[in-house]
Amino acid sequence: MPEWKEVLDEASQYAIRYLDELPSRPVGSHATIESLRATLDLPLPTRGTDARQVIADLARHADPGVVASSSGRFFGFVVGGATPAALAADWLTSVWDQNACLYVLGPAAAVVEDVARRWLAALLGLPAGVSCGFVTGAQMATFTGLAVGLRAVLDRAGWNVPVDGLRGAPRVRVFAGQGRHGTIDRALRFLGLGTGSIAEVAMDDQGRMLPSALRAALEVANGPAIVCAQAGNVNSGAFDPIGEICDLAHAHDAWVHVDGAFGLWAAASPRLRHLVAGVERADSWATDAHKWLNVPYDSGLVFCADPAAHRAAMGARAGYLIHGADGERDALDYGPEHSRRARGFAVYAAIRALGSDGVAELVERCCELAARFADRLKASGKATILGEVVLNQVLVAFADDATTRAVIERVQREGTCWMSGTTWQGRAAMRISVSNWSTTPEDVDRSVDAILGCL
Repeated sequence: MPEWKEVLDEASQYAIRYLDELPSRPVGSHATIESLRATLDLPLPTRGTDARQVIADLARHADPGVVASSSGRFFGFVVGGATPAALAADWLTSVWDQNACLYVLGPAAAVVEDVARRWLAALLGLPAGVSCGFVTGAQMATFTGLAVGLRAVLDRAGWNVPVDGLRGAPRVRVFAGQGRHGTIDRALRFLGLGTGSIAEVAMDDQGRMLPSALRAALEVANGPAIVCAQAGNVNSGAFDPIGEICDLAHAHDAWVHVDGAFGLWAAASPRLRHLVAGVERADSWATDAHKWLNVPYDSGLVFCADPAAHRAAMGARAGYLIHGADGERDALDYGPEHSRRARGFAVYAAIRALGSDGVAELVERCCELAARFADRLKASGKATILGEVVLNQVLVAFADDATTRAVIERVQREGTCWMSGTTWQGRAAMRISVSNWSTTPEDVDRSVDAILGCL
């Protein structure tokens, strides 16, 4: 019999030590590709190695190349951490090792995902009966939402996509803002529509789609259409006027997909909910529980207002499969995967541990800390805050582009905190994203001091 206890004890001891040291650990990785290969790139072993030794070696040799993205001082991209309840549930998920594609393969996983779906709909202000697919991340959530939308609009045009594909189909136009996330373009490539199907809609100076521009574009368009709205611009955090976009799009029989990778979580806060006004009128939504619910990777979520359309676009049937009876949820009906991890356990645990009040507090606190970043950097007299800070995103520029890029590079090397760079309206900017449950005001102040020191 395998020595479970010894092997898991070895991993657990390292994990606890890593988490205990996280508040003081340098955030970035300082390992080089050469040093990592020197310890990890071994010849294919002929004979096996004791499992406990394998884990001990892996922890020791991989650790220098691990980015402390769960740290309260990691502000790169929009990457959350993992709350204790979510992390522990994720460990159980690995132990149980359920294939969550079919009810028969994991009844508990299926029920937990359905409960989590209901909780998520309430948190995010979506219609109670939405369907939900638990996918890898926001990219696959957007892919799935657009796949459902593509089939739906072509069905209305009398074209059978599952049977006839896209060759010879009516042209589908996709209306998306100039400030859209790249996952929209990538999903359209995957779906075979291509980026040439995109009709760019003008945005304002904060990155919000202009309804007047969308109205004009829709009025001259013919045939099936999809409109992509954004809840939280990837740089500025700004929100498209989603309710108005839904009304305009539905007047032209278009499908509305909302990219809410992180911004959709504003709906969980009574104080911020106005930012997503009208979001419930969309047809599909994409978000990521790793970002602001703070569950371990991977945890993308796609919702659809029409569960039947969702199942029709994604579902699969085969003689060798045992499909669930009424009330028994088969997850493969809601995403592109067959075999997959039981992602719902960590989401369920995170929501139950936090409660709706806790999720709202987490979102609001991150936004307050983002404002603290902006206020302190602006007060220094050495930094310019670009645009409005409406959510958890802060764009910072220094004297010129070269200085801004140099500061970002130095901050990443220095180790106190880690944030990425971007280009906003033709100007280089430091992009600070605050989405970790463990970030404190002290983390912000310490990070600001490090940024100014690097400057």
